[in-house]
Amino acid sequence: MIYGTDGTFKAGMYYAAAALEILGVIVICTGVLVTTCLFLYRSWKHREVNRFYIKYRRGTGKAILLGLELLVAGDIIMTTTHSFELKSLLILGLLVLIRTFLSFALEIEINGHLPWKRPPEDDME
Repeated sequence: MIYGTDGTFKAGMYYAAAALEILGVIVICTGVLVTTCLFLYRSWKHREVNRFYIKYRRGTGKAILLGLELLVAGDIIMTTTHSFELKSLLILGLLVLIRTFLSFALEIEINGHLPWKRPPEDDME
């Protein structure tokens, strides 16, 4: 029996979900901090803000996307192992919809096109 009488599986899933959510927050905060520091350093060193602004936005967007993926993974684990009720499932569905919208918006911001309309690669090595 996977759950057992002592609830070790449920407790393990709780800690796994919490770890993913903490990791998601760390990834977002660290990514934003690192990209901001790099942007400020490069802009100060070269005395040119516009040259590095696009890289800054891309780096920040990538950090947010990765962090969102981890946060949603934690929410999925928590919902499916702890509160498998209609209300919880609706909230999870709403979170996934919001995350999907944000992913598409950030993907367009980062790469300048929809994910399924990638331009052909020039260097196919």
